[in-house]
Amino acid sequence: MKTAEATVDDARLEGMRLDRFVAERMGLFTRSQAKARVAALKVNGEEARPSRRLRFGDRVTVAYNDQPAEEPAGGAPAAEAIPLAILFENDQVTVIDKPQGMVVHPGNANRSGTLVNALLAHCRGLAEAYGGREPRPGIVHRLDKDTSGVIITARNPEAHEHLARQFRDRRVRKLYLAVVRGSPRSDAGRVDRALGRSRRDRTRFAPVAAGGRRAITDWRVLRRYDGCSLVLLAPRTGRTHQLRVHLKLLGTPVLGDPLYGGTDARFPGATLMLHAWKLRITLPGESEAREFRAPLPGRFKALLRSRGKVPPRGTG
Repeated sequence: MKTAEATVDDARLEGMRLDRFVAERMGLFTRSQAKARVAALKVNGEEARPSRRLRFGDRVTVAYNDQPAEEPAGGAPAAEAIPLAILFENDQVTVIDKPQGMVVHPGNANRSGTLVNALLAHCRGLAEAYGGREPRPGIVHRLDKDTSGVIITARNPEAHEHLARQFRDRRVRKLYLAVVRGSPRSDAGRVDRALGRSRRDRTRFAPVAAGGRRAITDWRVLRRYDGCSLVLLAPRTGRTHQLRVHLKLLGTPVLGDPLYGGTDARFPGATLMLHAWKLRITLPGESEAREFRAPLPGRFKALLRSRGKVPPRGTG
């Protein structure tokens, strides 16, 4: 058993979770390994939960097993030569236009074919940069399996922390495009509803009166079509399924959404029409933010043209 200590000596870390501080600032192991390796956590000499929010000047003490954590079931992710649509790349980050149907990282149901598997083959030394045991090397944020579009990945832990801090501080600007069933009553608006797991189905999320997490989405109709609309979405928070649940609350669920939208006979075979269109973020070593854009995917263009109008200028 070993012990390590660190002090929260940066005011920007105020409010960070204890487990995140241990993993990302102390660098002892990843958050996914913490359960297997941490024996005790203390803040200012008192036992503390992993979820505790830290304050400037707090002294963190960690007692942990010095033996590496066991590999996740199925072994470490394997490198797979899967083609990637690279939007931008340097020695710190790789920005990708993720295709619909690709899972971001391995899990119990998806041990291969994920973005992580592809990154391990594409970025030489990625696994080693993360210590060889990180189950999700490079993954800073996620997109649902059937959401396509721009996603930024890190090529080393230092770049990872630089990017992750901006997501935590809500300094990343994200824009999505969605084709929704029907048409919103107004041209623009904001949805501000806390979300939590559904009591009826734990795979879904739903609005909650208490115990959830605040979720905010700004939206604007770009063009109305016969039976559907193209909507621009600007999430101000990053909750799981946030956009999909908020659009359902508007009465216009994402077309092709099997969880929140159901089927529509007017659009046979439609898959989830949600696309991460733009991402604005500051890269490691740079002072000005960059904007990356994933072009409108073919499934959007084909569907909108079938309704008699081409997509609006600038979205392609």
